[in-house]
Amino acid sequence: MAARLNENIRYEPDEQCSLFAAIAVGAQGVLIVVAPAVLIVAITAVASGQDERYLTWAVFASLIIGGTVTALQAAGIGWLGTRHILITGTTPNYVAVSVLALQAGGPATLASLIVLSSLFYLAIAAWLPRLRRIITPAVSGTVLMLIATMILPVAFDRLKEVPAGTPEIAGPGVALVTLVVTSILALRAPANWRLWSPLIGIGAGCAAAALFGMYDLERLMQAPWIGIPASGFPGLELTPTAGFWALLPMFLVVTLVQAIKTIGDAVVVQQVSQRKQRAMDFRLVQGALYANGMGILLSGLAGTPPTSAYSSSTVSLINLTGVAARRVAYAIGVIFLILALFPKVTGLLLTIPNPIMGAFLLVAIGILFFEGIRTVSRSGLGYQDALVVGLSFSIGVGLQHQNIFEGVLRAPWDSLLGNGITVGAAVAIALTVLLDVTGPRRRRLEVRLDSSDLPRIDAFLQEAATKLGWNTASTDRLRSAGEETLASLLQPDNVYPTERVPRLLIVARPEGSAVELEFFAVFAEENLEDRLAHLDEQTETNDDREVSFRLLRHYATAVQHQKYHGLDIVTVRVEGS
Repeated sequence: MAARLNENIRYEPDEQCSLFAAIAVGAQGVLIVVAPAVLIVAITAVASGQDERYLTWAVFASLIIGGTVTALQAAGIGWLGTRHILITGTTPNYVAVSVLALQAGGPATLASLIVLSSLFYLAIAAWLPRLRRIITPAVSGTVLMLIATMILPVAFDRLKEVPAGTPEIAGPGVALVTLVVTSILALRAPANWRLWSPLIGIGAGCAAAALFGMYDLERLMQAPWIGIPASGFPGLELTPTAGFWALLPMFLVVTLVQAIKTIGDAVVVQQVSQRKQRAMDFRLVQGALYANGMGILLSGLAGTPPTSAYSSSTVSLINLTGVAARRVAYAIGVIFLILALFPKVTGLLLTIPNPIMGAFLLVAIGILFFEGIRTVSRSGLGYQDALVVGLSFSIGVGLQHQNIFEGVLRAPWDSLLGNGITVGAAVAIALTVLLDVTGPRRRRLEVRLDSSDLPRIDAFLQEAATKLGWNTASTDRLRSAGEETLASLLQPDNVYPTERVPRLLIVARPEGSAVELEFFAVFAEENLEDRLAHLDEQTETNDDREVSFRLLRHYATAVQHQKYHGLDIVTVRVEGS
């Protein structure tokens, strides 16, 4: 397998870009996301009938939390964070249920529901290794494509949002200027200019908007220069009502969908941030979930709508500028903090006409949809996966455009089940569970991660091949693949990070004419997929396992290595004759 090279990346996550470049790219990232982040909070507060005091506090808290989680994602403290740029802000996915919670019991009820949702979200992160066969690349990619599809009408709606008295052509015209300038710079400009393509495109759109007289400065004039809202923690609902228990299942459903989206976000960001394609590090995916789970918890304590990664904006920013350095995320966190403390600056950014942001959103949607396709195809796309993706996607898009539950079910279940992302994700998960449950019977063996247990492993694999009626050549290939996988997993000189020899669980799963072996263990930091992919690039090595790596690549049809916190899973596929 040849490693794919992304020459567009100027700075990888662990590389240091200049402070000026970090601030420049960070400012562009904030410029892209601050308007929707603030507007989502405003929509939630106004739709639920909350007063100005709550709105002011919610906007302030959401900016602080968004900046903190963005910086935490990049920092990667312990198990928290994905160690990549992942811009975080208020998510639109919770708007409907947040409005219901605020109407039912005010900020205290909303706070309690979000705190419980955050615990469920963190549990998903902890259970991610066990959920790997359910939340697959096909499921994550489908959710990303559904999100891109659902946002598309929003982008086009913003193209028509112009002040009264402005010519009808103004919105599409300004959007076209923004789109053309951004696209030309991103596609053809030198690398140094590509860094500025989003900002220059937005600037060109702003200049065109000024010619049409599209600016409304009322919000800017009313905003104070500096200030911290007097409100604070709303408290928790300690005596849950019937309305609370009725809303809790809906919050948990949305939280599950949100977790699947975050998994897709973390996978996509890893893909676009590296020059050379590497195996996915699922410890970083878990880290993204843990960090965002903390953001949801903080949102609950503050009584504001929960946070989520703005993957489309993040991916677009990295692709257009070529800068994936974590330093950018720190700059974004600081700018969010400044915006929270200086409302006048937020008001200035919110004066940017909606058609300009809609045009940039179109670019972001296109990139996100492509990354969803790439996520789906990352582990191969057979007939069954194609059916899961196609059916889930079509049902999700269909329900979003034609809610068949409206008028059939009582509110709010008609809206919840009419949400394309929620139902599409549920269909994808249900079909994936069905495939897993109805698959062939698995065989299991638990041994130690030690060469002395090789005879037991060999006998186990020979018995599995006999059950399938494999011939001698196929049986020997399966046994050899098992032997070389064990040798590849063993630490040099049997040195382990703990005093005890780790356990090794092997699961054999027949799949048509092949056998899929899963090896569960805790061992070295390296990823076997990367070692196998880059074998031909290495001219010299002192690793005694090099021969095992090469033999494993020879015997196995495919090798996948998933690293989680506390657990590593190597999946080896061997075809029979």
